[in-house]
Amino acid sequence: MTSKEWENRVAYLGPTGTFTYLATQELFPNEWLIPYKTIPECIEAVASNQVDLAVVPVENALEGSVPLTIDYLYHEADLYVVGEVLSPIAQHLMVNPKFADHWEGIEGIYSHPHALAQCHKYLYYRFRGIQLNPTTSTAAAAQYIAENPDQCIAAIGNSSAAETYGLKIVQDNIHDFHFNHTRFFVLSRTNQRIERDHRDEQIKTTVMITLPNDRSGALHQVLSVFAWRQINLSKIESRPLKTGLGDYFFIVDVLEDENAPMMRGAMDELSALGCSVKSLGTYYTYQNSHD
Repeated sequence: MTSKEWENRVAYLGPTGTFTYLATQELFPNEWLIPYKTIPECIEAVASNQVDLAVVPVENALEGSVPLTIDYLYHEADLYVVGEVLSPIAQHLMVNPKFADHWEGIEGIYSHPHALAQCHKYLYYRFRGIQLNPTTSTAAAAQYIAENPDQCIAAIGNSSAAETYGLKIVQDNIHDFHFNHTRFFVLSRTNQRIERDHRDEQIKTTVMITLPNDRSGALHQVLSVFAWRQINLSKIESRPLKTGLGDYFFIVDVLEDENAPMMRGAMDELSALGCSVKSLGTYYTYQNSHD
């Protein structure tokens, strides 16, 4: 099959076997999936028309938001969120099969910084003093272990990564809390909506809001814009504007269609209050069954 037979080229945080790969594969099983090494590379790929869509992580239930994704969408790229995938995350400890019987003597552990943080308690009590080595993704860690079969080292990642790179899972579900999920954004250059049969009925719009300078109660006014219209917010978070200490923008998830009359009125009122508003678009959420 050639690339011309696919409808979309979809970038994802690779290599094969990452949690992002699993989320992308389930939502786009028949598309051309293209791995990139970093989140900025994924975002730039769709912004520069190298691909049609990109899937990147935006928030984890244990570790919170992925600042690199949010900041890049605010400062660097003019893209839209056209879908969201919510995936369960199960972290496993894996080694080269030759060390499966004496894995407790491992000399180093590799994984993405968020995965290492999600397993903090396990690592602290089980492998205190062992070198923890950050990688660009969990699958990149598994790949590194596979490429260094003579080193007694381990990776933390999912079962797909273990299978892909021929590793043995020696401890499963080592994340600190049971409810471990990650949100992934599907990004596009155009303000469209990905529609599949298994979507959640609740629609969502993400907006980035910059408050006017030196106005007392500005954030309260912003929240009131939504409150009196009875528009629900599912998340509000501040991020540095990178212009000085105390300067922030806010990313807000709104449970409403951006084209709804009340929502259009809210955007107009925010502008009238002197706020700068950047909408990332309206989208549906999809539940990923793989972990």
